[in-house]
Amino acid sequence: MLDNKLILGSEEWCSFPELGIPTIKARVDSGAKTSALHAINISPFIKEGEHWVKFDINPIQNNVKTIIHCQAPLIDKRIVKSSSGFREQRFVIQTQLQLGDSNWMIEMTLTNRDSMGFRMLLGREAMSGRAMVDPERKYLLGDNSTDKLKDLYPDVLKERSGLKIGLLASNPELYSNKRIMEAGERRGHEMQFLNIKECYMKLDADTPEIHYRGGKILNDLDAVIPRIRPNITFYGCALTRQFEALKIFCLNSSSAITQSRDKLYSLQLLLNNGIDIPTTGFANSPLDTDDLIKMVGGTPLIVKLLEGTQGKGVVLAETKKAAESVINAFKSLNANILVQEFIKEANGKDLRLFVIDGKVVATIQREALAGEFRANIHLGGTASVIKPTKEEKIIAVKAAKAMGLKVAGVDIIRSSKGPLLLEVNSSPGLEGIEGATNKDIAGEMIKAIEKNFKLNKI
Repeated sequence: MLDNKLILGSEEWCSFPELGIPTIKARVDSGAKTSALHAINISPFIKEGEHWVKFDINPIQNNVKTIIHCQAPLIDKRIVKSSSGFREQRFVIQTQLQLGDSNWMIEMTLTNRDSMGFRMLLGREAMSGRAMVDPERKYLLGDNSTDKLKDLYPDVLKERSGLKIGLLASNPELYSNKRIMEAGERRGHEMQFLNIKECYMKLDADTPEIHYRGGKILNDLDAVIPRIRPNITFYGCALTRQFEALKIFCLNSSSAITQSRDKLYSLQLLLNNGIDIPTTGFANSPLDTDDLIKMVGGTPLIVKLLEGTQGKGVVLAETKKAAESVINAFKSLNANILVQEFIKEANGKDLRLFVIDGKVVATIQREALAGEFRANIHLGGTASVIKPTKEEKIIAVKAAKAMGLKVAGVDIIRSSKGPLLLEVNSSPGLEGIEGATNKDIAGEMIKAIEKNFKLNKI
């Protein structure tokens, strides 16, 4: 039986003739049950009365310029838990796999593998009865040189549009930042990652400038995407204001980011625009604690630090004694806090609606871990696709507009009183929502910039 089986290394080059993919590097993993192929812009459609799915793929790792447009018969949809812990619904296709001189039909799920090391994962179901793996070796069926890859992919490089776009952020390895860089390059733009702490500015009436490490002048940028961490809001917004003064388009303005980071002011602004929020109290003196608790309907209640983010600095107080202790403890540290009614009927769930340029482009439901009330993905919450109601979409768009944000993550909770707005985030993360929805949210952000410059790109 061994003589009849193909021996594979832990990494191999394979191809998919029916998809028009001449070669792609695969991670061969007998520990994984199913096979997965990197795919973006996934869209089901009907072809001659049958269910099909079309998608795009960047077959070469770390090369987002090379794009292949694929389509295949759709055979199933499955809930899959990824290695990062996200549960997502994936489309399943069946197509011909070619390894060396051998080929056979396999099933694969389609998912965005930008955060993975390989565009293709070959699982044990696809190899069962046909191949064995030698984990100590690689490329037993042959390796592909750079020149060979150029020969195999000669006509699929996208031309640049000429826009120079800077991503103003702190960590180039963060999933969201990597995806935005890749999306911009994929659409033909020159992308530059700008570390906030390595930018500095020249304030001058005649020749104002922004410099980057080594003295590079950034005045020739066409657009900037600010992704500013809360702990560096002051300096990040100062830089954004300087870019605006240089007539460089900023996807989110400095004023919009500043007011969205002030939780108290942002809630007041939302209320002034007719958007409902959970009943909220704010006070400065510990003497007001008892009345403050009554103001929001008693316990259980939520206590929030104004400067908190990603669920940090948020505490659930289930009893009056616990609420008094938490409130007084925060105030003894001279911390600014909000006290907010607890929406018990939400059962640890909330909605994240991603708004870009006045339109809801994707929505997920976030669910907290058992015993946890915060549904943030960073705290172990899970994400699943959900269809928002018309009212929820209107609230999200209205909230982003009230804040002046072109890009916003709007968090809504479903209560017995109807949808209530929790928070508006000016630098929403992409990993959870892209992983759950399979939508190219980063690409939508780039399209918003192109729209400002009236670029008619596909």
